[in-house]
Amino acid sequence: QVQLKESGGGSVQNGGSLKLSCAASENTYKRYNVAWFRQSPNKEREGVAAIDRDKDHQTEYADAVANRFTISRDDAKKTVYLQMNGLKPEDTAIYYCAADSHAIYSWDMLRVEEYRFWGQGTQVTVSS
Repeated sequence: QVQLKESGGGSVQNGGSLKLSCAASENTYKRYNVAWFRQSPNKEREGVAAIDRDKDHQTEYADAVANRFTISRDDAKKTVYLQMNGLKPEDTAIYYCAADSHAIYSWDMLRVEEYRFWGQGTQVTVSS
């Protein structure tokens, strides 16, 4: 069972940037599909970005973050990253990474139900 730990959250001004990291406990991390989710008060957890385990590392993004956020992975370091540029106040949330080793259709990669393993989350706050 993989354990995940997020880091890199913080407070930035509108338009700023942050880079989140999701480090895994297992050397088999390369066999996992990984996604970033976020949750703000009184809202459901929503998918932000995902990257698959295959060699082509296919990615999926929520419309709200497309062209601003970039997900990537370094399997040698057992880490998945989320580069966030052009941050807006509405991006304020707790960001979670999640992983699972089963095959996921591309259109399901941002669904909460597809992931069994979750980190504790890291807070991102964007002020106007």
